[in-house]
Amino acid sequence: MNTLLPMEVKNLQEICSQVRRDIVRMVHAVNSGHPGGSLGCVEFFVSLYFKIMSHSKEFNIDGLNEDIFFLSNGHISPVFYSVLARSGYFPTEELNTFRKINSRLQGHPATKEGLPGVRIASGSLGQALSVAIGTATTKKLNKDDKLIYCLCGDGEMQEGQVWEAIMYAGSKEIDNLILTIDVNKQQICGSTEEIMSLGDLNKKISTFNWDVIEVDNGNNIKSVCDGIMNAKSKTKNKKPVCILMHTEMGYGVDFMMGSHKWHGVAPNDEELERALSQIKETLGDY
Repeated sequence: MNTLLPMEVKNLQEICSQVRRDIVRMVHAVNSGHPGGSLGCVEFFVSLYFKIMSHSKEFNIDGLNEDIFFLSNGHISPVFYSVLARSGYFPTEELNTFRKINSRLQGHPATKEGLPGVRIASGSLGQALSVAIGTATTKKLNKDDKLIYCLCGDGEMQEGQVWEAIMYAGSKEIDNLILTIDVNKQQICGSTEEIMSLGDLNKKISTFNWDVIEVDNGNNIKSVCDGIMNAKSKTKNKKPVCILMHTEMGYGVDFMMGSHKWHGVAPNDEELERALSQIKETLGDY
């Protein structure tokens, strides 16, 4: 398994910092959006798009001969849009249009607007893993050796369709698939434990013939990259792979961290300035 060089770590950390600035500025500008989960998943998205995935900025909906990513918990669109823009799919200036009328950057990713990098709409929770399994199966039929990645939230694991998909993928040995679950233990109305306890996800998913690995610090860029590369090394072995990525909602902004209250609330002017004072500008604001 490859590991990150110190210079790579520094570069990825700088990208993470700028993405966090993008997130809070986007949500603040329209007083709408979901900063908490977006901030918590920055390291995952940056690892995937800037280090791990084999993907083309010349976007093609079919994704032939390249890795494909599906976002299931679509409300964290701010981090998805920022990383797509910062990795070259569309100009960063377009982030200014987030959630505005006729924008390609809708509150939840959609396909009608034709935004490069987005292959499915993901507003309703629980659906993208099923799409990911279908796409992974297609790659197998086409003898395309690239991988399918999918991200779900832990609150989303309360959806029945997710478990049907997990059971199917394990049963059918869909071994070119890596599912990551963002385990931040928070959802819109409170903690996952309070709303509907998820129990032992590792044991549950393993029971359905999956390889499961845990990333204890999903807000450490090296830990996340190492975790995904470890997951890659376990593919093509008659089992799908799941990463349980433990993150902190709102990571990087002290007054947002660890609280479900920032699941879907935008910072006001004063809170934005306070947030930006904690996040270094590294690549230039859009």
